[in-house]
Amino acid sequence: MKRIVVNILQFLLSLSIGSTILYFVYQHQSKAYMLDCMKDGAPAASCSLMDKLFDDFGQTNFWWIALVMLAFLASNYSRTAKWMILLKPMGYRPRFINGYLSILVAYFANIFIPRIGEVARAGIFSKYEKIPVEKVMGTIVVDRVVDVLCLLLAFCLALFFEFDKLWGYVEQNSGQGDGGGSNIKWLVLGILAALAGIVFLLRKKLAQTAIFQKIMKLVAGFWEGIRTVGKLERPWLFIFHSLNIWFLYFLMTWLGFKAFGPTSHLDLQAALTVFAFGTLGMVIPSPGGMGTFQGLVTGVLTLFYGIKGDDAFSVANIIFFLIQIGLNSVLGLIAFVLLPLVNRKPASGQTVQASSH
Repeated sequence: MKRIVVNILQFLLSLSIGSTILYFVYQHQSKAYMLDCMKDGAPAASCSLMDKLFDDFGQTNFWWIALVMLAFLASNYSRTAKWMILLKPMGYRPRFINGYLSILVAYFANIFIPRIGEVARAGIFSKYEKIPVEKVMGTIVVDRVVDVLCLLLAFCLALFFEFDKLWGYVEQNSGQGDGGGSNIKWLVLGILAALAGIVFLLRKKLAQTAIFQKIMKLVAGFWEGIRTVGKLERPWLFIFHSLNIWFLYFLMTWLGFKAFGPTSHLDLQAALTVFAFGTLGMVIPSPGGMGTFQGLVTGVLTLFYGIKGDDAFSVANIIFFLIQIGLNSVLGLIAFVLLPLVNRKPASGQTVQASSH
């Protein structure tokens, strides 16, 4: 009973955080939209951003959304295949379908309580495959470590391909082209150098603090996850599936742009930048990244690619509510129903412990 109450409170806290952030993003865009609308001579009563949102949803090209859904399903195939590769050295041969459906349930659970999906995924998979839950959880940790590396790679690629655009914006808004941007660059480098020097001088004292020890523990766990990949039987296949997952995530962003007229002209580089920043929004403990996702995607589209704020806000919500919330909810519920059905009669040799273990 206590656990149920805690989960409910976590959900309410998560929902309140996401709703509050989304409210402020909406209010900011609503005021800007009303001003632009009234400048065109329209009465204030007809200048509702909410009405525009509903109109934009209705004008969405759902053939492109269908392709987004296919890319999402394909990404989960690679995530399941990657997971099977991690389980193989332990001597287990679980059913692929159980891994796939467990991942779908995990995404659905994350909508309600951030990060609980990993726990749900491990518990469900352990239940149907009779694998110790701690071993399953260990493979999920490695999976997440690789995800972090792939996200860092996405950011590096975005900075590489769009560096001129991103840095041009910094220069324009820090010195209006009078050398202020260059000054900002040296100021940032100076601050980083000073921080590095302080850390070096105080390294012995910092090493004794609880927060430093916690960070080092995380780093050690991160490194152990990377070493695990090198010990796999087919590490290159594992790396392929890892990269394919994030390539398909990025592709989903680009296909989502194609589904909405004002963003349909954006190229792959723009999609990569928006994808990298939008993914950051999902780190915040709110349902699916609610609020922060819309804020970051809207900001990047307006500041770097000249998309009107109301249009940028619309496409952010189209992607978020149709895919992140809608698709994950539907597939998660279907997976939850299918799991007991496909496991009514355990297949012969469903989970086989290798003789060497």
